Amino acid sequence: MKAAVFHHPKKITADTVPDPTIMDQQDIILKVTSTAICGSDLHIYNGFIPQKRPFVMGHEFMGIVEEVGAGVKNLKRGDRVVVPFPISCGQCWFCEHHEPGHCMNSNDNYGPEGGLLEEKGGALFGYTDLYGGYNGGQAEYVRVPYADEGPRKISDALSDEQVLFLTDIFPTGYTGVVKAGIQPGDTVAIFGSGPVGLMAQKCAWLMGAGRVIALDYLDYRLDMARRVNNVDTINVTDEKEAIEKVRSMTGGRGADICIDAVGMEAKRSVLEKAANIIQGEMGSINALKMCCSAVRRGGKISVLGVYGMPYDNFPIGQLFDKGIQMWGGQAPVHNYIDDLIKHVEEGRIRLDDIITHRMPLSEVDKAYDIFNKKEDGCVKVILKP
Repeated sequence: MKAAVFHHPKKITADTVPDPTIMDQQDIILKVTSTAICGSDLHIYNGFIPQKRPFVMGHEFMGIVEEVGAGVKNLKRGDRVVVPFPISCGQCWFCEHHEPGHCMNSNDNYGPEGGLLEEKGGALFGYTDLYGGYNGGQAEYVRVPYADEGPRKISDALSDEQVLFLTDIFPTGYTGVVKAGIQPGDTVAIFGSGPVGLMAQKCAWLMGAGRVIALDYLDYRLDMARRVNNVDTINVTDEKEAIEKVRSMTGGRGADICIDAVGMEAKRSVLEKAANIIQGEMGSINALKMCCSAVRRGGKISVLGVYGMPYDNFPIGQLFDKGIQMWGGQAPVHNYIDDLIKHVEEGRIRLDDIITHRMPLSEVDKAYDIFNKKEDGCVKVILKP
């Protein structure tokens, strides 16, 4: 079969690889009908998350069940499903306590420590050996373990593009709003108007926000945010001015909730890049620091952007003085996906209006390149195997 194979940073190509096979009675083999490139895939592409061996990418995918393991009870050949990106066994302590991303059984590298090169939580599809080493869904076929726990059946009345983002970015945006404890009428400031940021904007409105502010340094992304989500927008090229604008829009207080939908690949200056080298860091916490400034005293921050390591100058004093509550982590997709499917089915939210590029899997190298370089107005790429 053809699959998007990571070779080394900046090189992902469509290669011929062996077809997946049933390895456990709880497995299914899925024929992939649609898949997408996620912003967190770029962390691997750019070398922020290390991977040594060739590896099939992709954790946003859906398709048709092709083969079913003997122990699978809820699915049959021909079922059309979307698949949550975390791999959850459904039976360990964390899965039973509704923390599927911390599954103790899906990842041989599991452990309590955490961190970039330390023990991890549960496995993720297509996200390096650190996260379980499972081949991903940017491929013609993919093996899905614990198939009675993750995949959800989808009505044929809905197109792939209407539901594909239930795999990751829609539940991730939703998680950021829910974990912040949004109240009706709250002002929500969302840093980053990439795919996750755009979904967080949609979810903020869905959950009763009174005002939603999108912040980004790329005007084309802010244009999309205004067009598809009807939000206020602020360009953050001048960071201090951007923070003052948030405060001026909120009676001088700051936003009730700030969401970091950027993570460690925030824009950096030359001096910041030099400091990274000196301090042994990768990337930046600029987006998180802006959230800490833009949120009001007693406000809340949700961190959806990926951070892989400790950082110098973390604003702990600011968090303490302002009484900020902060949450961060992988979205517990399994907890929310059934309700989110209903939101899509009943027309309360639209997901496919952020798609800018549709490309064949054979052009995956080009797709990653334009998404990474933010060329051609690229916001979200769909790949068709």
